[in-house]
Amino acid sequence: MSDRLLVYTRTTAYRHDSIPDAVAAVRALSEFAVDHTEDPAALEASLDGYAAVVFLSTSGEVLTSAGRQRLAEYVEAGGGFAGVHAAACTEYDWPYYGELLAARFARHPQYQPGKAVIEDHDHPATRSLPTVWDFTDEWYDFRDNPRGQVRVLAVADESSYEGGGMGADHPLVWCREQGRGRVFYTALGHAAEAYRDPDFLAHLRGGITWAAGARD
Repeated sequence: MSDRLLVYTRTTAYRHDSIPDAVAAVRALSEFAVDHTEDPAALEASLDGYAAVVFLSTSGEVLTSAGRQRLAEYVEAGGGFAGVHAAACTEYDWPYYGELLAARFARHPQYQPGKAVIEDHDHPATRSLPTVWDFTDEWYDFRDNPRGQVRVLAVADESSYEGGGMGADHPLVWCREQGRGRVFYTALGHAAEAYRDPDFLAHLRGGITWAAGARD
């Protein structure tokens, strides 16, 4: 397995102030060297030297047609993909990306404390987390429930915060396979504070490491 990640943070819509903290947190993962870019041309070149591509709070349309083709070929051939937070607000005009991630962002209530319930502890992203995880975030709603297409790792407890819109079954973190590749997504990670939270850092590390293991 390669020991490099390509971390992509281009935004053409809302831009999160937490992006520098998020990039620093991923750089601190001792398992990987990190190439960070916002240049879409970087996705047009060969991605074969990377263990995973990480879309870290990207937003809007961020890829060229050539970049879309290259990313799809990379994942189908066994490359890893990890999406964090606003990665679900990305590439609405590219159907393959919607299939890759398995859900698209719809809306969110205000940033507030709430509870995530871990459904599956048998995964590196959730193994160290408490069954009921107190966290503060935006608690994304999605256009469609991805359950049935993904392995759900954690759900939002909508009774623990105001403004949830998906009901009793509200997936928040999941993983899946696409072709020969692995895909991990977490809706959490809005604020800079998340990237200094030990539980969230363990969550992020586990998810990215799992996605990057696709070529083993």
